[in-house]
Amino acid sequence: MPSDEDLASGPLRVTAAVMIPAHELNWRFSRSSGPGGQGVNTTDSRAELIFDLAGTSALPPELKARALARLGRRLANGQLAISAAQFRSQLRNRQAARDRLAALLAEAIAPPPRARRATKPSKAAVARRLDDKTRRSQIKRLRRLPPE
Repeated sequence: MPSDEDLASGPLRVTAAVMIPAHELNWRFSRSSGPGGQGVNTTDSRAELIFDLAGTSALPPELKARALARLGRRLANGQLAISAAQFRSQLRNRQAARDRLAALLAEAIAPPPRARRATKPSKAAVARRLDDKTRRSQIKRLRRLPPE
């Protein structure tokens, strides 16, 4: 069974068919704001994961193009940066950043939904709608004061 350290540093599985090798994931660590006790100013627990989406060889060209189009606003020079600082442990922040990157990429490379096929309402539905409108207008007409 893999250890926590292996889960935070090995290849990243995005989907059943897509896996990103560990050498394509770049890490940066810094001091995290928030709780941390006495070690808050000495430990680099904030983890930033940087993935070069434009230069990756892990994605097929059509999936890469789809991801670049969908994540275009989040990219800086073709790179996607995910930072995690919610935990006091660097290891847990690394795992959180990996999980968020995998979820983001899985959503970005997912195939587009099938186009909706427009249908006409049935004759019975049209008749019900018109009957309701007639009934409603009759109720409102009866509320009016008679003309003088």
